[in-house]
Formats: sequence, C-alpha cells, structure tokens
Amino acid sequence: MNIKQVRAFLAVAQSMSFASAATQLHLSQPALSLSIKSLEEDLGGKLLTRTTRHISLTPEGQALLPIARRLLAQWENAEDEMKQRFALQLGKITIASMPSFAASLLPKAIQNYHASYPNVQVAINDVLSDVVVEMVRNNQVELGISFEPSNLVDLSFYPLYEDRFIAIVPQNHPLEKHDTISWRALLEYDFITLQRPSSVRAKIENSLNKVGIELNVAFDAHQLTTVGRMVSEGMGVAVVPELCRQQAIEQGSLCRNITEPSIQWRVGVICQPRSSLSVAAASMLDTLIHTYS
Repeated sequence: MNIKQVRAFLAVAQSMSFASAATQLHLSQPALSLSIKSLEEDLGGKLLTRTTRHISLTPEGQALLPIARRLLAQWENAEDEMKQRFALQLGKITIASMPSFAASLLPKAIQNYHASYPNVQVAINDVLSDVVVEMVRNNQVELGISFEPSNLVDLSFYPLYEDRFIAIVPQNHPLEKHDTISWRALLEYDFITLQRPSSVRAKIENSLNKVGIELNVAFDAHQLTTVGRMVSEGMGVAVVPELCRQQAIEQGSLCRNITEPSIQWRVGVICQPRSSLSVAAASMLDTLIHTYS
C-alpha cells in the first residue's frame, strides 16, 4: 500500500464517484480504477462494490476509511514538518560546549542564530572539554565547542580563535604588581590546577616539559570554576585559559600574562563531516564561524 493508492481510495470513498475522484486527483478514470484495483490486490480483497449507478464501501472498506484518513494526515504533517526543517522554520539542535565558553562567548552566537532562525530551538550542554569530543563522536550532539583535540580521527575541527592562557593570583599577592609573570616565578607558590585526565592540565604539563620545568601541584580540582575559587580564597595560584578571565575577576582574583613559556591553544567547533550535519546544525556552524573568526 502506498500513499497514491491511499489518496485514490479516500477520494472515491468520500465522493462516491469515480468521475469526481478522478477530476480531484487529476487522473483519468481508467488510471484511478487501476490504482484502486492494485490496492485491493495488495490488501487481499474488495474495498468497494460498484454498479453502473452506485458505489458503496464493503465492510473492509469502511474499516479502512478512518485508517486511510489518519495515514494521509500523518503523511501530510510529516511532509510539512520536513519542509519546515529544511527551510529552518522548525527544528532543534544541541551543542556541547566547555563551560567557560558557554558562559562567556557562546550567548552572542546564539543570539545571532535566533535572530535569523527564531523557530529553531537551541539546547546547550556545558560539559568538560574532554567530554565535548566524546559527545560529538558518539552522536549525542551535532556540534561541540572545545579546544582542538590532539586526535580528531574521523571528526572535523573548525577553528574560531586562539586562546592564550593566563595566570591568576589572589588579591594582595606578592606577584600582583607584575603585569607579566614567568612560570618559574609563579611556581614558587602553591599551584592549583585541574585533575588528571584533563586536556588543559596535559597541555600545561607538556608545554612545561618542553622547556625543562617540572610542575608541582599543591591542589587539584575537577572544574575550572573550583580552581578559580580556590585561588580567590588565597590557597595558591593557577594558570587557566583566557576564557576564564571574566569569571576569575568576578571571583576576586587578579589576572596576569604568563610567559616563559606562553601557552596558546585553538578553540573551535568539533563535528562530524559537514555533509552529515542537519540543515539547522550546518547553519549554526556558519553562525559560529562568522561570529568569532
């Protein structure tokens, strides 16, 4: 049974006239009769009784009528919904983003997107940068925003900008008078960072190893928000992505440049190959690139 047969059956059943039904469907009467006959053969029995003057539904035809109406309505609704999705008049996308980006820069892109496509819903999962990659890889979300992974494998990465890591120190700290702090000077004090296996911690450790500096950690935490709070409470110092600058300032810490070495890391959008993205997700990708690149 196909949708053309359902339309033919409904047209005849509702008008009780092959001539009227054929006109409505823009078919010849022989073509309409053939469609009804094919439907009856597919289902295994007569749906209509027909004489030279009268057409009526068989009991089976009467049983099919409400089903056919429901099927046609569902088909038309599905067709309409898909047209709206392709025209970005309907839909929903979910983005996984590291919390520091979600809380600082992402709202601007979402505003731009919503201004163009107000009927597309946008959901944000703010998760650790390492989790972002896994959510994209496992098809839990279409788009992820994170630092550039070391191993993309089958994923695509679209860079947005380069983040420069900064030092944060508590108020009234001996280093507060310096605009720029070297790593060796900073590590004279208790150092706070993220717990392993964190890509941010790994980036810091790898950068220091290259210049022969050993990282001794006094305290570690699971979230950068917690690291920032521990610094503001005077427990030590830290180095965090510049994405966290506003958050650190709001928590009461001081932000300074860090050198010898300086650490940069590209932030961008991670996704499956563009050809596999929904229209809504592809448009959001374009919006993100246009907003931040």
